[in-house]
Amino acid sequence: MSRLLSALLLTALALPGGAHAADVKGSLRVTGRVLGDSNAPRDFRDAQGQQPLPDMALSLLASSEGSITGERLQLVGRYELGGRKYVRYGTEDVLIQGAAVEGSMALGTQLGVGVEGRAKDRRGGTRDYSDLGADAFLEYAPDVRVALRVRAGPHRFVYRADSRASFGGPELGFLGRYRFNRRHSLSVFGEYGSRRYGVEAAPPPQSDEPSPGRRRDGALLAGAGYTYRGPLALGLTYSFQEISSNSFGETVLRHRLSGSAGLRLPWNVTLLAQGALGISHYPDGIFLSPEITLVEEDEGQNSLSLKLARPMSEHLDVEVSYGVYGTNLPTLRLSYFRQVLGVGLTWRL
Repeated sequence: MSRLLSALLLTALALPGGAHAADVKGSLRVTGRVLGDSNAPRDFRDAQGQQPLPDMALSLLASSEGSITGERLQLVGRYELGGRKYVRYGTEDVLIQGAAVEGSMALGTQLGVGVEGRAKDRRGGTRDYSDLGADAFLEYAPDVRVALRVRAGPHRFVYRADSRASFGGPELGFLGRYRFNRRHSLSVFGEYGSRRYGVEAAPPPQSDEPSPGRRRDGALLAGAGYTYRGPLALGLTYSFQEISSNSFGETVLRHRLSGSAGLRLPWNVTLLAQGALGISHYPDGIFLSPEITLVEEDEGQNSLSLKLARPMSEHLDVEVSYGVYGTNLPTLRLSYFRQVLGVGLTWRL
C-alpha cells in the first residue's frame, strides 16, 4: 500500500505546476541508553513472593519520519526500530519495530480523504505479537480552530505465545480538536472495534451451560484531552475503555487519567514528566487471561516517569530518565511493582 501511495503522490507532484509546490521534510533520531530494571520479567507477586533480582540492560532506539506535501496531496511516513538486551534475564531481550504510512488528498479547502496503514511487531520474551491495521478516513477542517477525522478499517492482532488472545475485526473511530487560541486546545476521541477470536467462548466455571459459541468482544474507547502550549507545556487526558465479551472473565471496564508536562529549566535543561492513574473493574471477578501478559512500558495502572535532557551540541543530547510502575489485584492478593532508571544519549539529524 505504501509503495502505491508513494507512486501516485510522486506522479501527481511531477505534473506541470505540482513539482514546484512540493515540500519535502524528514528527520532521524537514534537513542542509546543504559538501564537499571528492578523487575525485568514483569512478574506479579503475592504477599510471600520475592521480588525478581534487578538487572541491567542496553537499549537502542532509532526512529525516522518524513513527509512530501504538494498542493493537494500529502504523503507522511514513519518507522521505528528498537531493541533491548538484558544481562541476567536473557529471556526478556526484545526487538520491536513499527511503521505507519498515510496518504491524503484535499477536496477543496475544507475536506480531505485518505488512507493509512500501520504495523507493529514485537519479538522476544513471552510477549511476541504483531499488530496490524489499515483505515480509510475523511477529514473536515472548516478553519484553523476546528478539525475532525472519521476513520474505518480492519484491525488484526496476532499473539504468538498464546493464540487464544489473537483476534481480528473492523474498527470505527473519530478524533475531534478545537483550538481556542495558539496555546489552549481541547480534543475528544472515540473508537469501537468488533473483535472475533478463533476459540470458543468460556462459560462460567462450575456451570452446566455450554459455550455460547466463538468468542466475540466489543471494544469501546472514549475520552477527552486538554493541552496547553506556553512556557510550560501541559497535557491532561481522561479515557474510558469497556471490553464486553461473551467469554467468562474477559469483560473489563477501565478508567484512566493521564497527564504530561514539559518545562525548560536553567542551564538549558528540559524536564519532561508523565503520569497515569487507573481504575479497573471486572464484572466476573479478576481472571488472569493470556492478555495480561501483553503489556509493555505502560503495564501498571499507575505510573510516573521523569526525564531530564540537555543538548551537548546541535545534534547530540544527554538524558537521564526514571520510571516507576505499579498496580494491585487485591482479590487475588497480587501486586506489581517496577522501577527503571536510564542514562543515555540521543543523536538528531
